[in-house]
Amino acid sequence: MALKKEPEKHVNHERWLVSYADFITLLFAVFVVLYAMGVSDKKKVEEVMKSISESFGMAKAGTSPKINVIDSQQITVIPALKPEAKIEPMSHSRTGQGKTRATDKDFRQIKAAIEAYLVKKGAQSKVSLDITRRGLIVSLKEAGFFASGQADIKPEAYELINTIAEVVTQYNNPLRLEGHTDNVPISTAQFPSNWELSTARATNGLKYLLKNFDIETDKISATGYGEFRPLAPNEASEGRAKNRRVDLVMLSGEAERGEP
Repeated sequence: MALKKEPEKHVNHERWLVSYADFITLLFAVFVVLYAMGVSDKKKVEEVMKSISESFGMAKAGTSPKINVIDSQQITVIPALKPEAKIEPMSHSRTGQGKTRATDKDFRQIKAAIEAYLVKKGAQSKVSLDITRRGLIVSLKEAGFFASGQADIKPEAYELINTIAEVVTQYNNPLRLEGHTDNVPISTAQFPSNWELSTARATNGLKYLLKNFDIETDKISATGYGEFRPLAPNEASEGRAKNRRVDLVMLSGEAERGEP
């Protein structure tokens, strides 16, 4: 008996539609995921911004800060170097309360920050910094801050002074301004000797800092040593130039305990 031959199946030329439909479905899913990733919940963004603002003291609780990528009104320098400090800045609003005491680690950070600023301004020859057991010593050299034989601060030196003061006054360490000269005698009506010149320079620096920065009066003092505490021998002009200076000393805790 002959087997019955099955009829031939027709070739389906539309099978590609199945694959195409799967591809479109996957592509749609990809775009949905991308859209979901790109769209943020506005309410959640506001909550996050509010939390950040309150953490940094920029907004009171219960207020909704304006959403902005960068709010130029709230940018501050940390720990604050003002590259364009004004000659006569307004008094700072921050009070002495709440300031912390600078440690050895802070001294190193302050020193590095000021030195980076000096390099940027090309003023390395005007200021030198050192860290000793007394604390951080910032030496303001005569050539950059005072005219020869004079105690008034040069107008062009205020930017450097402001920048340095803006950093050190972030802390409540005691500050000492100490005037020094070389051994070349001076005898004028205003300054009969190097004692008066060195003291006047230190005192003028003290007055400027008290007037323009938030410093407690019992945390700052000025003195003059004349030519009697040189950094280098006075025989050569280079040594005498190093000795003509005003040192701004940011005292360490150990040095403060050793003072009267």
